[in-house]
Amino acid sequence: MTAREKMVEQNLGLVHACASKFKNRGVEYDDLFQAGCVGLLKAVDGFDESLGYVFSTYAVPAILGEIKRIFRDGGTVKVSRSMKERSREIWQQKNLLSERLGREPTLTEIADFVSLSVSEASQLLMVFQPVVSLTSPEDEAGKQFDIPVDSEEEKIAERLCLDQCISQLSENDRNIIKLRYYKSKTQAVVARELGMSQVQVSRREKKILKEIREKMSV
Repeated sequence: MTAREKMVEQNLGLVHACASKFKNRGVEYDDLFQAGCVGLLKAVDGFDESLGYVFSTYAVPAILGEIKRIFRDGGTVKVSRSMKERSREIWQQKNLLSERLGREPTLTEIADFVSLSVSEASQLLMVFQPVVSLTSPEDEAGKQFDIPVDSEEEKIAERLCLDQCISQLSENDRNIIKLRYYKSKTQAVVARELGMSQVQVSRREKKILKEIREKMSV
């Protein structure tokens, strides 16, 4: 296994975490996950460890960007003639696949059928999607796209709960969390600053995060 493959495998949990935020939004979870994997691969290829940043800080925006790409409505954007022609071809292939399967194919199945990535297939399919109001009345729900939007109230509540959990930690544990997740320092850098070994920081960090998750899930 190459270093690249190992890094991807170790961070698949990030993709699952990001994809889970978009569940029940009208797109198959498998498609969300595959799009997220595209973002993870881009993050792995573009990450520079020497800058001292935590990989997740760099990777999550890339993963979310690829997932959100699926939800973009191409009808609101000017597209070239060649793009429209490719879109027509994709829709024809989609209809052909529907007939073969006897049901509506998933985005992943369509992408595989036309030998494109999930992101490319979704973009082409959305070129001819009608523009839909995000404030459509409920009786038009069948025509409506559910675009994920985080609730500000939920964000505030989660942040307050997180702050409370962190305030209850010992000074050393608070410093570990502050340096790792607020200042985006690597475990090696945190270990040097706190006079610990990287192994000690890693073990302690895992224990702290587990305690915080348990408290926030109550």
